[in-house]
Amino acid sequence: MALGDDDTAAISTLLNDAIKEDNVIACEPLAKPARAALENNMGKQKAKKKYAAMKRMISLKDQRIKPQDRAKPQEKKKKDPSALKETEVTKYPSCLFFQYNTQLGPPYHILVDTNFINFSIKAKLDIVQSMMDCLYAKCIPYITDCVMAEIEKLGMKYRVALRIAKDPRFERLPCSHKGTYADDCLVQRVTQVKWYCTILCHVYIMCLHKCYIVATVDRDLKRRIRKIPGVPIMYISNHRLEFP
Repeated sequence: MALGDDDTAAISTLLNDAIKEDNVIACEPLAKPARAALENNMGKQKAKKKYAAMKRMISLKDQRIKPQDRAKPQEKKKKDPSALKETEVTKYPSCLFFQYNTQLGPPYHILVDTNFINFSIKAKLDIVQSMMDCLYAKCIPYITDCVMAEIEKLGMKYRVALRIAKDPRFERLPCSHKGTYADDCLVQRVTQVKWYCTILCHVYIMCLHKCYIVATVDRDLKRRIRKIPGVPIMYISNHRLEFP
């Protein structure tokens, strides 16, 4: 039982008076519980927080430091009101009208991911036919070298997916970058790929990176592609293909 400050003060004065008057024997039954209560009350006091001691550092602007070692005062540049302000504006492709992509149209070019092929096998879907049923137009599925390498690494368990990926209806896209991580390959293909065409020593640059639809079921890849404007996603839901 914790005692208040008034109770402890009263008990301590009572004990002192009893000792002065040689009444220790008479107060002995009172002294034992009082001492125990005082010890318990003293033990429950809050411990003070200890902070780590840090060395005091001299400021770089202190007069005791040599002048060559002192910190130089920062000079504030006065802004010229007549000066032209330069701001960088992010460049957007000319094929976009706000969020609408004008390059999307039949025949549709669809980039296929590894998970999309595996889930289409589980749902018993013919990929090309189900794409045409979903978009009501001709669809050309594309497979990159990274996706093909990823399917080959999965082994014999996914030999059906490898056979579907080697279908002649699927067009193959070569990869010139390092590594075989399919997610980075598809994101890079959608954002940065350019096609160079030379006709009569004149180089024509055609940006074909916004004409693709990405077919995937991977959540992380879908989250990354949603941040890129003008690139729609095709996925599998309820044993059929869905397209926004």
